[in-house]
Amino acid sequence: MTISTLLVIILILILIGAVPAWPHSRSWGYGPSGLVGVILVVLLILLLMGRI
Repeated sequence: MTISTLLVIILILILIGAVPAWPHSRSWGYGPSGLVGVILVVLLILLLMGRI
């Protein structure tokens, strides 16, 4: 397992954890999950292009 694969798995777990479904995070809105989603998309594009 390469470091980039491990990074993608960690980012997916963070994305799932940032979804505002629990009472303590409902007031956050979609900001945290949106930011992690953008990072994940950029990382996936870089992986597909072979830059990482």
